[in-house]
Amino acid sequence: MDYTSFKFEIIDHVAHVSFNRPEKRNSLHAQAWDEMRAIFEHCSVNPEVRVVVLSGEGKMFCAGIDVSMLMGMTGFQSQCEARKREEFRVNLLKLQDDVSSLEKCQKPVIAAIHNACIGGGVDIISSADMRFCTEDTYFTIKEVDMGLVADIGTLQRLPKLISQGLVSELAFTGRKMFAEEAKGSGLVNRIFETKEIMMESVLEIAKSIASKSPVVIRGTKEMIKYTRDHSVDESLHMMSVWNAAYIMSDDIKEAMGAFMEKRQPSYNN
Repeated sequence: MDYTSFKFEIIDHVAHVSFNRPEKRNSLHAQAWDEMRAIFEHCSVNPEVRVVVLSGEGKMFCAGIDVSMLMGMTGFQSQCEARKREEFRVNLLKLQDDVSSLEKCQKPVIAAIHNACIGGGVDIISSADMRFCTEDTYFTIKEVDMGLVADIGTLQRLPKLISQGLVSELAFTGRKMFAEEAKGSGLVNRIFETKEIMMESVLEIAKSIASKSPVVIRGTKEMIKYTRDHSVDESLHMMSVWNAAYIMSDDIKEAMGAFMEKRQPSYNN
């Protein structure tokens, strides 16, 4: 698989995905959005992948949507006003699905963020399962300064991660939220001094996840995601259905056997 906007490799069941447009501050043009979705859809169904790490090459994590692409989204083919708006909505729904590909991926997605995470970058990391960052990281919902309402996931997912009041402040002002505030708000799990130290630690976390039962990890992600959007009773019901379907796996036998024999378990993909 060859990608022009990303680096992509799989080592020991860990897929490492990196934004790779450093000369453009890792902003995403049309091809990059398509590639991102293709990568996460591939990771979702590839049995060799058990966890995904997303990072950025160069000086910053991601500057969001490429401005040239943003300007081009108003270049409609039709002269009919209704058809123009229909065309815009189709394009917008596609971008929303591109971002949602991280959330829909069956495997856990870890975002490793350094320096700037701007606009669409915030949409993307909000769709990940875990977020880690460096001391120099900042987050900004920049759309307000571009005359836009953020429209591909930030305003829908961020209030599930941090307080609504803080989301409102960030979205209304476009100000930067730096690493310490992000950690205090619960947006990121941990802060690291440098990108190198962060990547070493994040990849260790990813390897730990990859050593667990793939069936259990996939089920755990599904339950956490389901519970976010449903009541406790609905989520408990869903949990009973899920485990009734999946608990009698070879993995539980291997886990119990390894525990009794005091060895590391080994799971099939």
